[in-house]
Amino acid sequence: MTLRSVAIIGLGLLGGSIGLAVREFLPGVATTGYDRDGATRARAAERGLVGQVCASAAEAVREADLVIFCVPVGAMGEAAREVVGSLKPGVIVSDVGSSKQTVARELAEALPGAAIIPAHPVAGTENSGPDAGFAALFRNRWCIITPPDDCSPLQLTALVQFWEALGANVELMSAQHHDLVLAVTSHLPHLIAYTIVGTASDLEEVTQGEVIKYSAGGFRDFTRIAASDPTMWRDVFLSNKEAVLEMLQRFTEDLTALQRAIRVGDGQQLFDHFTRTRAIRRGIIEQGQDDARPDFGRSDHIS
Repeated sequence: MTLRSVAIIGLGLLGGSIGLAVREFLPGVATTGYDRDGATRARAAERGLVGQVCASAAEAVREADLVIFCVPVGAMGEAAREVVGSLKPGVIVSDVGSSKQTVARELAEALPGAAIIPAHPVAGTENSGPDAGFAALFRNRWCIITPPDDCSPLQLTALVQFWEALGANVELMSAQHHDLVLAVTSHLPHLIAYTIVGTASDLEEVTQGEVIKYSAGGFRDFTRIAASDPTMWRDVFLSNKEAVLEMLQRFTEDLTALQRAIRVGDGQQLFDHFTRTRAIRRGIIEQGQDDARPDFGRSDHIS
């Protein structure tokens, strides 16, 4: 199956980056796009995020071989309902949401009979909106695809090849497994970051501004994560709440154990725990998922 036209619904960081990446790495593929916000549509047209910015979602998807919903997971069903009756036969419907079971269910309910293959490019920055996108966002990042049991092999192959062309490394897994894995690797860390930065904000009056003034590297990393799109993350936690709550319970138990070790002066338990977590950091670097250089080798375009 050859993809000749891609429609992108939602032209923020991920949608805009997909459009720019298609233009750079798949120049023969036409792109259309739509965003509910008029100012975003105007800016998307100015930046050339897609070949044609449309006035409605229905118009954007009419000729598309692949439709990608790039909206917050809480808005996925509503966005899908806007294109009912406008999809051409054989089109692949996908998304970029970071929770998959809820999204798959909402897309299937809104678009019965459509070939729905959910996906999640594990890439992003703390920035959002049509100015945040850039073509290299997906290079050497993972894109997890969660195909349903009755998925067409031809359509699945086309979607895999699409993401690989944009530079992503593709992994297939079940939606349930995806949601559990991402609860550990992404959702829980964001929840912790939001909590720590919120606590620091509450203490600003007590510390007379010194929390911000003397922010060390660890706290700065938390603030970078906590600057992520609040609408997106609100929806993520609500849509993947079972897995998040399960992982949060495990985290709370581990935190309580460390709290006790500090209270009773159990240095060996602290040392053993920190040694184990240090090894995980080395493994992440060895697999190319981060950089060991100072400041992690990051620039403004790397999260």
